[in-house]
Amino acid sequence: MNVIIIDYGAGNIQSIQFALQRLGITAVLSNNPELIQGADKVIFPGVGEASQAMQMLKNSKLDALIPNLKQEVLGICLGMQLLCKHSEEGDTKGLGVFDVNVKRFTNAVKVPHMGWNTIYNQNSDLLINIPQNSYMYSVHSYYAGLTEQTIASSNYEHEFSAALQSNNFYGVQFHPEKSSKDGSQLLQNFLNL
Repeated sequence: MNVIIIDYGAGNIQSIQFALQRLGITAVLSNNPELIQGADKVIFPGVGEASQAMQMLKNSKLDALIPNLKQEVLGICLGMQLLCKHSEEGDTKGLGVFDVNVKRFTNAVKVPHMGWNTIYNQNSDLLINIPQNSYMYSVHSYYAGLTEQTIASSNYEHEFSAALQSNNFYGVQFHPEKSSKDGSQLLQNFLNL
């Protein structure tokens, strides 16, 4: 299976590669449009600040490519947030795949939200064989609200989208590559889609 991890300078890429290697997949890092379009599966990672990450996507013209991909795409953390309509972080226009805005947690809670938290209300083949209230590892200061595209929820300060789906696009706020056996199961499910 040909799996591409989009390399645009804003990803925690090595841990994703290692997680996939444990599943028998050697993923290729690339920002080459032809390689990305020709992949069986595409992973869109992201760590860092939204407006800078979006500028890096624009610089490599990936902002136009990504929303039009036809194979399954998995956005992780900031990757998921960039697939949304807009982020309060840097007042950033997103790629618009998910019909939801990204907002910042208030100072009423410790930010960033860091560590293990449960996900629930799973409703997608992406989350098959992952029990309700499984713990996933998160590091984020911003969140996507609830929407009809929410396929799993989590709660920190209030309920938010732990995972989203729109057609062939999937997004998870947490880091499956750092989430032990349930995170590994999610990556396997993505490969099986």
